[in-house]
Amino acid sequence: MSLIVQKYGGTSVGSIERIEAVADKVKTFRDDGHQVIVVVSAMSGETNRLIALAQQIEEHPDPREMDVLISTGEQVTIALLAMALHKRGCGARSYTGGQVRILTDKAHTKARIQEIDTQRMRADLDAGNVLVVAGFQGVDPEGNITTLGRGGSDTTAVALAAALKAEECQIYTDVDGVYTTDPRVEPRARRLDQITFEEMLEMASQGSKVLQIRSVEFAGKYKVPLRVLHSFKEGPGTLITLEEGNDMENPIVSGIAFNRDEAKVTIQGIPDSPGVAYQILGPISDANIEVDVIVQNVAEDGSTSLTFTVHRNDMKKARAILETVAQSLNAKPPVTDDRIAKLAIVGVGMRSHAGVAAKMFKALASENINIQMISTSEIKITVVIEEKYLELAVRALHSAFELEGADST
Repeated sequence: MSLIVQKYGGTSVGSIERIEAVADKVKTFRDDGHQVIVVVSAMSGETNRLIALAQQIEEHPDPREMDVLISTGEQVTIALLAMALHKRGCGARSYTGGQVRILTDKAHTKARIQEIDTQRMRADLDAGNVLVVAGFQGVDPEGNITTLGRGGSDTTAVALAAALKAEECQIYTDVDGVYTTDPRVEPRARRLDQITFEEMLEMASQGSKVLQIRSVEFAGKYKVPLRVLHSFKEGPGTLITLEEGNDMENPIVSGIAFNRDEAKVTIQGIPDSPGVAYQILGPISDANIEVDVIVQNVAEDGSTSLTFTVHRNDMKKARAILETVAQSLNAKPPVTDDRIAKLAIVGVGMRSHAGVAAKMFKALASENINIQMISTSEIKITVVIEEKYLELAVRALHSAFELEGADST
């Protein structure tokens, strides 16, 4: 008998009919002899509804009370799913994060898990019950309800799998696995049978929204095999693991990720002196604005220009901060551009192959796509291009690196 942790997101439990379908699937695993823990999100749209209610009262509600409010969405789902399992003659117990004793720090609305008490869960599993656990939530040392931030149900599932040493953590969603790129952009995109944690982290950080970055980091740290599966279609999904494939013909590039939510900020005429980069990026960091790709150039007159990308929603805030910084440095006013996109090729095979960057740049050049910024790591090459060329670029690179495979449809 093996222990499996399954996680179902909001769309998977978005109606009574879908909750009933999830109950059927869970019962099948239980009937096959597995011990099962099910982690569920709130029903689709419920968390947004609760946030909207709070904001009708106060634009910036107290974080502690927000956690009390938005944690109720998952409580509804766990009770309904447990009822559906009971109706099928399958023993089940529902638990909130506090009842399971998922202990977190005190950072309301973005708490981090510190400890999980497994004793009660093991006793219930040994008694033959399916455990239905509310994702996204826990309690702090004083017993206050906390939530883990958007997408936190994935993290709950992985944390439970790690604590209980589950054989596998299965993430059920509205796609049947991880693809070489978004099939809506490139119809020939192919589902990957397997991908490493490193590759999945890079794909997620570059814009792939199949899994939350934090949950992949957690799974990699505690060596929890992850599998992405479709909630209502049978199939093997995609296994995310530490191990690289053994096939001698493994592709150099595993996938292409992209993000449209980017903006570029440039400040020119900066003195070329020590500490100037900190003078620019320090205030940006203090404003809790995340910086991604950074490029610095030295001009012939000895001055420097610094260009970096931020989330598009943070562009105006970043520009306002840099207008003050530019004055203090006697630099030119900052220039912004929100018509860009970030595009990356990812693959552990890049470690042992030369010429990958040249091949990427050649494919883009053949489509007359100009590269504005470049960033690299051991298994990733990221470029910033004009947003209007993004889909063309994705298709060109997908073809150049032959990612469609023999079984593409």
